[in-house]
Amino acid sequence: MRPSKNYKFWFCTGSQDLYGDECLRNVAEHSAKIVEHLNASKKLPFEVVLKPTLISQASIRKTFNDANTDENCAGVITWMHTFSPAKMWIMGLQEYKKPLCHLHTQFNEEIPYDTIDMDFMNENQSAHGDREYGHIVSRMGIERKIIVGHWANASVQEKLAGWMRTAIGVMESSHIRVCRFGDNMNNVAVTEGDKVEAQIKFGWEIDHYNVNDVVKYIDAVSKADVDTLLEEYYSKYVMVLDGRDEAEFRRHLAVQAQIELGMEQFLVEKDYQAVVTHFGMLGGLKQLPGLAIQRLMEKGYGFGGEGDWKTAAMVRLMKIMAEGVKDAKGTSFMEDYTYNLVPGKEGILQAHMLEVCPTVADGPVSIRVNPLSMGNREDPARLVFTSKTGRGVATSLIDVGNRFRLIINEVECKKNEKPMPNLPVATAFWTPQPNLEVGAAAWILAGGAHHTAFSYDLTVEQMDDWAQAMGIESVIIDKDTNLRNLKNELRWNSISYK
Repeated sequence: MRPSKNYKFWFCTGSQDLYGDECLRNVAEHSAKIVEHLNASKKLPFEVVLKPTLISQASIRKTFNDANTDENCAGVITWMHTFSPAKMWIMGLQEYKKPLCHLHTQFNEEIPYDTIDMDFMNENQSAHGDREYGHIVSRMGIERKIIVGHWANASVQEKLAGWMRTAIGVMESSHIRVCRFGDNMNNVAVTEGDKVEAQIKFGWEIDHYNVNDVVKYIDAVSKADVDTLLEEYYSKYVMVLDGRDEAEFRRHLAVQAQIELGMEQFLVEKDYQAVVTHFGMLGGLKQLPGLAIQRLMEKGYGFGGEGDWKTAAMVRLMKIMAEGVKDAKGTSFMEDYTYNLVPGKEGILQAHMLEVCPTVADGPVSIRVNPLSMGNREDPARLVFTSKTGRGVATSLIDVGNRFRLIINEVECKKNEKPMPNLPVATAFWTPQPNLEVGAAAWILAGGAHHTAFSYDLTVEQMDDWAQAMGIESVIIDKDTNLRNLKNELRWNSISYK
């Protein structure tokens, strides 16, 4: 499920006519070369589009308003090649509504010591012009991403690529619609939240349906379509019967195939990109959706368990942001379950009753049919695997009463020390940064949930940038986290975000 638009980013260079036509011609030529190089680098996930040099309030205002109305423009990259008087930018910046990046660069990488003169200085004064521009953006209180360095450097291009993915997350947020089959689990606090405020802040639509509304779609799925999907299952996954009769096993598997087909048709027809279920509200469903939800997540849908619509929307958002990442390792819904507290081997076992996305799987994926103590339905089929190793980021969006807070934890995913043959669910095992003792305490201090939206393919910086762009509080837990400082940060935030 790809982003809803064919997104591009506009490149806008600021200057003025004080230095003459030749200077402006050079500015335009340099900007064109930069854009051409960026697009040819293959490091950026989206195309950069060059716009004419901006030298007046009228042209700046028109360009920013054109960007607002162009549905394929996901953001504007600004750069001041020369000195561009910043009061010209006020009206355009006031009216601009999309993500903004300030690329603080210059055309030449090195000072031309032997030939430099005042003409060169006037033409190449980004160190001057970008400070003037940066001042007015700061004075106006406008959120933007600042990237510093030479435009041809790989590190600069990688930062620009990361910001582009964050910008897509900002743009796509308003296209997220969450379908809730059932409500939040009774008496659970952390999955609750203000749905109206979520729509104001993020643009999310969070709707509710009786689960039997989707059961009608599921019951209407033909046996032929179920059989076709079953053949796909048998060709793609390893079947683990656990002593069950093969015909009985196939019958249980067919129920999940029917749920997958019917639920996906419902979501497509009604234009939803994320879904939540609740084991206590299953209506006419024969099984709790397990394998069906896992495969829907693999197709790009967000998911949250027990009615957790905030996590469902975040999983969808992070999947969109990670779309097209080279050598992607996956994005999924996760839940903290149990600790390993052995010194030197500390970590948290991640899983859920059934629903972990197979994009994070390492190696073969199996299907098992096992009892589930909750839900009072027949034994559900589910995909079983262990997750990849490496760095990842776990996020928890919570409602703290008067605002939303995004908690962002860098984690290190590791191999399970030993097999767990009696645990018939997908699992991951990770150690939060900076270590389990500090990471877990920081998570709890910040009010983090037991559900997370997790990705191997995004960074702490990208998720923090998204929170800043959305105007919400973010709390970062990483290698630099200190509990004393975090407590102070939370106190300051409670004042700043009132």
